[in-house]
Amino acid sequence: MKHPSRNVLGGPLADCSKRPMTGFFRDGCCNTSDDDRGSHTVCTVMTAEFLMFSKARGNDLSTPVPEFNFVGLKPGDRWCLCAARWKEALDAGRAPLVVLTATHERALEIIKLEDLKRHAIDMN
Repeated sequence: MKHPSRNVLGGPLADCSKRPMTGFFRDGCCNTSDDDRGSHTVCTVMTAEFLMFSKARGNDLSTPVPEFNFVGLKPGDRWCLCAARWKEALDAGRAPLVVLTATHERALEIIKLEDLKRHAIDMN
C-alpha cells in the first residue's frame, strides 16, 4: 500500500499549484519518486529576482514553451522547484519564498529545514 506523501514539517503534503499546474507528475503537488532526478520537491513562490537568477543560470522559467504546454511563470506563481536549484539560489542570496506545507520531505536530503523555515510564507 502506498503511503501518503509528507511535507517537511511531517504533515500531509499540501497542493502547491494547479494554476499553473506544477509538480514532477503535473498533479499540482511537489510529489516525487526515484524517477525525479531533479527532486522537484520545494514549493516556491516566484519572484522577479529569482526568475532572472534562474534564467541567467540556464533555466528560463519565465518564457512560455507552448509545445510543452508551459505557460511561463511570473512573480507570485507557485512552482515545484528542484531542491538543488533552490539551494543554489539560497547560496547566491536569491532564494524564492517557500510553502513548507507543500514542500516534500525529500527536499531535506539537500536543504536544511532551518533554511527553508527562514524563507517560509506559512510559518506562524
